[in-house]
Amino acid sequence: MIKISAFESYASEYEQWFDDHRYVYESELAALKRLLPQDGLGLEVGVGTGRFAVPLGIKLGIEPSKAMREIAQTRQIDVINAVAEALPFSNNKFGYIVFVTTVCFLDSLEQAFKEAFRVLKAGGAILIGLIDKDSPLGKDYEKHKNDSHFYKEVTFHSVKEVITCLEKSGFGDFLFVETIFHPLAEIVEKEAIKEGYGTGAFVVIRANK
Repeated sequence: MIKISAFESYASEYEQWFDDHRYVYESELAALKRLLPQDGLGLEVGVGTGRFAVPLGIKLGIEPSKAMREIAQTRQIDVINAVAEALPFSNNKFGYIVFVTTVCFLDSLEQAFKEAFRVLKAGGAILIGLIDKDSPLGKDYEKHKNDSHFYKEVTFHSVKEVITCLEKSGFGDFLFVETIFHPLAEIVEKEAIKEGYGTGAFVVIRANK
């Protein structure tokens, strides 16, 4: 089941979150840039409104929510109506594929990662930014997810769960960075970015085909 109803109804609220949490957004973006490949054709899966794609220099995305696609298109993103588990692209097309806070919305991690592996070129990279279920923020999100328009129907994952699924799909050569070390309400400047995972709430995983 595609989990898009909240995004169709509350796209403007989604957009407002980034303005209200400027330093959280900037910290997550900086962590993604730390491991982002520097060349090759890129794709963002679950591009949303393009908040990450634009500063990351990604011009192409897939997004099943019409309301989100329309906003992304105003940001000059080429957006296709599709889902991660059935990418409408030929084999060996992309240099890298990015998922940002998308994996918790997927019906099947394994199928999505197999599709990513299929459309990546040999040596291409998958880049995943997620809220670690095992972090304090992840546990708080899980505890209160029924209070959120966006998280009611999601399945949060730990970094270890995602690693296991990536390995099953054929990926290797893992790199990790993490950020967001304080409660969101207390963040008044950009957070540090550290290698590894286990203490930060937002973790970026890079793995290669």
